[in-house]
Amino acid sequence: MSHESLLRLGCFLGVFVVMAAWEMGARRRPHSASIPLRWVWNLGLAVADTAFLQFLGGLVFAGLAVGMAHWAQERGWGVFNVVAVPDAVAFLLSFLALDLAIYFQHLLSHKVPVLWRLHKVHHSDRDLDVTSALRFHPLEIMLSMAYKMAWVAGLGAPPTAVMAFEVVLNGMALFNHGNVRMPASLDRLLRCLVVTPDMHRVHHSDRQKETDSNYGFNLSWWDRIFSSYRPAPEAGHLGMTLGLREYPNPRQLHLGYLLFMPFLSTPASTPTSVPPDTEE
Repeated sequence: MSHESLLRLGCFLGVFVVMAAWEMGARRRPHSASIPLRWVWNLGLAVADTAFLQFLGGLVFAGLAVGMAHWAQERGWGVFNVVAVPDAVAFLLSFLALDLAIYFQHLLSHKVPVLWRLHKVHHSDRDLDVTSALRFHPLEIMLSMAYKMAWVAGLGAPPTAVMAFEVVLNGMALFNHGNVRMPASLDRLLRCLVVTPDMHRVHHSDRQKETDSNYGFNLSWWDRIFSSYRPAPEAGHLGMTLGLREYPNPRQLHLGYLLFMPFLSTPASTPTSVPPDTEE
């Protein structure tokens, strides 16, 4: 295993353990489904995703996004391999551009029906905790990586910037999916820069207008800039319902079903077909 892979794995496991311990000590919401079962299913998807990416990495580039950065650098491809700028500037602009790219990718995954079929695997979770950050269909992970690699190549992003972005993005996804409680004053302070668990939880509401908000995974700026920011759910964090209304039974959402979900007929195959809020 390369030093880059060890670094990423070490950071991932460190954040995962911290968040899991935080959830046990200061849980924000009670769980509606069996925690062990959800962990088995969500971690099972993570194993499938990792195996899929490892297979693709063997066929394409070791490290995929970071490998693409090295490949583009060797060939002089991309903006920052053509335009001479200080290394620190290339690093910072690449990091920001990649974060913005992920914001738009997430937005598209809700607006394009075929992408939503894959992404709804993530949103079908009736609870939200650190393992929800790993609940993605392997095909969505593949498309996400291809999209990210295209951005890396086009930017000519320095490998160090791509590596830093991958580590931060993975860690922040674990953080903002956490079912953790923190002081409101700390949450407000952190939201000035990053997406907090209370901010991202709004996005996992079963109400359409709340799901269509807070698309950021890392920096909180993009939702504010593009007017997709919603500070809190109308029903409150303890009163809100998570997940998708067409999947009310958590026991239905086992690992095998999640892998086939994008290809099965459901009562609603796009976000826009979610029943409207009855209060309106």
